[in-house]
Amino acid sequence: MKHLLLALLAFLASTLAAAEPKVTLGVDRLLEPGSEYAHLVEGKRVGLITNPSGVDGVLVPTVDRLARDPRLQLVRLFGPEHGIRGEIPAGEKVADARDAQTGLPVISLYGSTKRPTRESLRDIDVMLFDIQDVGSRTYTYLSTLGEALYACAEHGVPLVVLDRPNPLGGTRFEGSLVESSYRTFIGWGPVPVTHGMTFGEAARYFNSRLSIGCALQVVPMRGWRRSMSWADTGLLWSITSPHVPSATQAMLYTTTGMITSTVRDLNNGVGSTMPFETVAAPFIDAVRLERALNERQLPGVRFQAIHYKPFYGRYANAPLQGVRLRVIDSQQFRPLFTAVAIVETLRELHPKQIKFLDDRTLGTHWGNTALRKQLQQGLSAEAIAATWAEEHPVFAADRQLALIYD
Repeated sequence: MKHLLLALLAFLASTLAAAEPKVTLGVDRLLEPGSEYAHLVEGKRVGLITNPSGVDGVLVPTVDRLARDPRLQLVRLFGPEHGIRGEIPAGEKVADARDAQTGLPVISLYGSTKRPTRESLRDIDVMLFDIQDVGSRTYTYLSTLGEALYACAEHGVPLVVLDRPNPLGGTRFEGSLVESSYRTFIGWGPVPVTHGMTFGEAARYFNSRLSIGCALQVVPMRGWRRSMSWADTGLLWSITSPHVPSATQAMLYTTTGMITSTVRDLNNGVGSTMPFETVAAPFIDAVRLERALNERQLPGVRFQAIHYKPFYGRYANAPLQGVRLRVIDSQQFRPLFTAVAIVETLRELHPKQIKFLDDRTLGTHWGNTALRKQLQQGLSAEAIAATWAEEHPVFAADRQLALIYD
């Protein structure tokens, strides 16, 4: 009996140890006992920019932890796209409100203004930023971060970024920079489509590169490495937006999101149980597309033929065929290169059905309209990716100065 009890205790201890995250988030480092960063908030009136992805390592919302922490006074919340609790659909304006859980006022940063105003910052001593990103320029939280930097600099409020992993890792970046005529809230700053930075690093990059002059502090993670996949961190994923409920969607958002922002009449799984995991349409031959893409041996990804009917959206209840993307090696997977390779393959298999979206849509997402011309000229995905590298030396040098982690 004694040996059985010891074995059980050893099993429980190993299970708990395995469940312990390998990475300690910025919020946990800020609020842990004896924190070297506690002085940033102690005795201060605090504002918080966050949403449902702003949670600690055991999924307790940052807003709730701060609201009950006696060391500080949480006075106001600021909500990005999708709202403070995440219930607002993509692209829909967010209204000012009062948070039902804490009773605190919520200022919208995705409505009539996308930047905190002087009035909303009036009685705030320090602003905290705690949102999980997906690593893409087109995901609006990066733009919200940039606007917060400008607002805090203008009104003399320090900004503290509670850092989190980039689910795409931190070793590579892809795509063109944004031409000035195409700058929007999904193409806000001078970064490629994927940037390979955490939000703490991105804040440092913007603050320096754009000479913003914000009194910026980053509470860094403990244990994160640039080569880590999300699974490597040991952290649980918290929904970042309605169609990104898991780290799988975060990994594939850039790939299939950019495809459906490039070519007409495709579905990327939104409306089904596989958001951002598929590329499908009524005219696609699933088996042919699966075979053609797998023959290309694109790094880190395999393709599986699939048939499904979306539950809602443009293709609601319509039979679609296509492929499901399965990332098998996140270190090798190249989200944007994969997107271009899929579009190239679709044009080869279905030249009459594959039609590009308008210049404004292409430019807004890709930063320019070069992709359509390149594909029409017969350039391969490999050759197109090589053109991105020609734009990167200045970005790479400035980015290097902003990096925090090895």
